[in-house]
Amino acid sequence: MIIRRVDRDYGRMSGSELSDSAGASSKLRHLQQAFKWVVYSLLFVNFVLYLIDDLSFAQHTLSESSGLVDRVSAFATTIAVAAWLTMLATLELETYALEDEQFTPWVLKALHGVRLVCVAMIAYSIFAFVDYAAELRETLSVDDAGSLCDMVERDVSFTYNIEYTEITSSNCRELSSDSTFFWVDGQEVVTDTHGLSLERWLAIADVAEIAIWLFIIAAMEGVVRLQDRGVASSRVMRLLTRIKLVGYCLLLALALWWATLSHWLYLWDTILWVGGFAAIELNLSQWRDEIREEAWQDVLDTR
Repeated sequence: MIIRRVDRDYGRMSGSELSDSAGASSKLRHLQQAFKWVVYSLLFVNFVLYLIDDLSFAQHTLSESSGLVDRVSAFATTIAVAAWLTMLATLELETYALEDEQFTPWVLKALHGVRLVCVAMIAYSIFAFVDYAAELRETLSVDDAGSLCDMVERDVSFTYNIEYTEITSSNCRELSSDSTFFWVDGQEVVTDTHGLSLERWLAIADVAEIAIWLFIIAAMEGVVRLQDRGVASSRVMRLLTRIKLVGYCLLLALALWWATLSHWLYLWDTILWVGGFAAIELNLSQWRDEIREEAWQDVLDTR
């Protein structure tokens, strides 16, 4: 095994080589920690930006008659991001921050319980996105309007590419020259033919993105559970690692597609979140090194 080859080389190092190696390792870990906390801080700022974004959209999509489900759905993105932040925090605690002696049974149950709640919150956001995507397949056309200017007095907004604009007499001709329009989000928002097609693709992308993240977090959870049992390498772990790598690549490809639509915040968001989980991957890698060192030390002690 590769582990044993590395450990044997480690065992043959001189005292000065061990000291140099320890110094280099310490510097690397300091850089990893700095990278991690910069990413975590930026992720929190990103959460605030999404909250502001959802509040802005809610002004156009919600009304006094909107129910609780509609209001919660309007903040599905913020809820999902809050759940992901909490999940990332529990992974940071389990893979790095907490010492071995702090891993009492109730602490592990608490961490796993919080992650389960986070998954439930994320599952709800998937439901909201799927429900919205399904609604877009059955969108009603606006029958009594041949242009946006016919809707100036209706107190509605026009949406295109996730941008909402209140329809007024001064902008109704500039927003769209189409003659066919469709209701989106009830009776408060309309879009044109091209806007509806794009809206459907964007809704599918939202569902796909969260589904990919769930595969990644499931694979990462599997790796964490294996390492909890002292496993540093196995076929299952290699398979889970490949699943994560494929997931990260798909997410970055999806983010580039968002960027082609000028959604730079979503590109930035994906890069940050991949960076956040890369920080957890660094924790897992360091943890595996410790497992291997302990295993090699046990071998030496038996000789």
